[in-house]
Amino acid sequence: MSRHHADLADRELPPGVLDGLATLPGLLRHRARQTPDRIALREKVRGVWQGVSWGEYFEKVQAFALYLQSQGFGEGDKLVIASDGTPEWFYADLAAQALGGVTVGIYPTNPWPELQYIVRHCRAKFAVCGDQEQTDKVLDAMRHGEGLPDLKQVLTVDTKGMRHYHEDGLQTFEHALAVGHELARDPAQLAALDRCIDAVRPEQDALIVYTSGTTGMPKGARIAHRGIIHNATQVGQVQGYAGRPMSVVCYLPLCHVAERLMSPVAQLVYGTVVYFAESIDAVTQNLREIGPGFFFGVPRIWEKLQQQIIIASREARPLARMAFEKAMAIAQPIAERTIANGDRPVNMRDAVLARLLRWLVFSNLLASVGLDRTWLAMSGGAAISPAVILFFRAMGVPIYQIYGMTESSGVTHAQCHGHARLGWCGPALPRVVEQRLGEDGELLVRGPVVFNGYLYDEDASAKTLAGGWLHTGDIVEIDPETQEVQILDRKKAILITSGGKNITPTLIENALKESIYISEAVLLGDGRHFLAALIQIDLDTVGKWAQERGIAYTTYESLAALEPVRELIDADVQQVNARFSRVENIRKFVILRKQLDHDDGELTATMKVRRNVIEKKFAPEIAQIYGKEATA
Repeated sequence: MSRHHADLADRELPPGVLDGLATLPGLLRHRARQTPDRIALREKVRGVWQGVSWGEYFEKVQAFALYLQSQGFGEGDKLVIASDGTPEWFYADLAAQALGGVTVGIYPTNPWPELQYIVRHCRAKFAVCGDQEQTDKVLDAMRHGEGLPDLKQVLTVDTKGMRHYHEDGLQTFEHALAVGHELARDPAQLAALDRCIDAVRPEQDALIVYTSGTTGMPKGARIAHRGIIHNATQVGQVQGYAGRPMSVVCYLPLCHVAERLMSPVAQLVYGTVVYFAESIDAVTQNLREIGPGFFFGVPRIWEKLQQQIIIASREARPLARMAFEKAMAIAQPIAERTIANGDRPVNMRDAVLARLLRWLVFSNLLASVGLDRTWLAMSGGAAISPAVILFFRAMGVPIYQIYGMTESSGVTHAQCHGHARLGWCGPALPRVVEQRLGEDGELLVRGPVVFNGYLYDEDASAKTLAGGWLHTGDIVEIDPETQEVQILDRKKAILITSGGKNITPTLIENALKESIYISEAVLLGDGRHFLAALIQIDLDTVGKWAQERGIAYTTYESLAALEPVRELIDADVQQVNARFSRVENIRKFVILRKQLDHDDGELTATMKVRRNVIEKKFAPEIAQIYGKEATA
């Protein structure tokens, strides 16, 4: 962004944002006072998108805050929210923070024992549940083991199916709002709440995000108002949010720091409109209806969207299918040249051809997944295959990769126009992130976006923040000229074969997942003579491939057991092997007979592979590959 545009963006930001004096409830109050009638939130009710203005948004937050306060909630207290993304999530989040409290999100997919651990660990006093399912999990957690001794009250948003629930401390969210609205009739109550908002300090905890726990029990990362506001501000600055009408789709769990950053926090900073997807399964349908200007997706979402487009093109008439294949063959080299040239077409011919192909061939396919009006897209949360980015770039969707972690309030590095190098994550965010390499190549960062430490865990906090730097745990390369970062792999994930060769599994796993037939790949080989892989096939694409060839199957398991499917996957594995050195080749693989699942403990709630769990759970498959070596 030019200096002129950066200055313009600075002037349009709410007061206190750039100098670190703003807080999340303070920003909401500012928006409600400046633009009370402008739409802030949209939710689908009985098939129709209903809007909530900034004024109404703030009134709901005030009402719920006054109710919480009347029930004894105060500064430093914890409120947990177990729910899919809804307006009530936002109301509860900001209400707790308006009182100086802290919000703790819980994944809707978490079983009750995981929920119990988090609620007990953070000593939450109140819980907001989205529906009967989430309420039942809280009630189960209260009844089992040592229960939830600190929890005073459970408030449910959607009470369908709960007519006969009469447990002590159970209340409806609607009742809480009604009581709060009644309290708000008293000007003295509202004035006192305003003073509470003024008293919230930018450096104090705003939210606690429990890490996904790939290597043990999750830890509660304490994130400050200042950290996450700075983060959203600088991501928007480098991407040019300010001054552009923005609509975003909230569909990932709001307890994930990336969704919290991209939806409620960026909204408060830049005044965007947040649409709530009906469900994760309805995202594509909702995208088609909304046509957002901005879309953030984790790699798995982008891979799914790519597969949907490819399947749609293959189901088209022969002429349309041929046109798509020909257009991609022309567009992808143009996209590669454009990226290499600093996001600028190398000549007029490339510029005209790219626009023509988008208009003639790609626009309808993009409209089928709701991305035809997207002018900015991001991918984060895990490494994404460069082939996926190139696919969408060729179609005219500018995906920029971002990098960060929970402990850095979400993002430390972001690609932007002119810094879109495939396989890299862009430079560090200006103003808020310093970076350097540790002796072993680990990325170290510091700045106001770094978290306040882990809740009730001083030892882990001191280790992660040793020397005043956040130790990311990622091995990286930093370009000395541009200061862009390339993530090589997690420090703990590096494989060392018995021959002493260091292998970066993510690069090979991502290369495998470039195949539309491979959904997940887990590389093996640490301490062993050769590399192997556990592979999960994609049920949709492999199933369609089988149907086209008249190959019968009934379930994922029966499909995975078919010899023709193994031959299909083997062909893609050999193509990947040809791209790497001999020592990095996959000599054997096993197709998993079941899909990896969070409920079975194989994936984190953010869909990251739990390698230690998988190696234990699929020990028979690994023994099938390595024989006696697997158990040595």
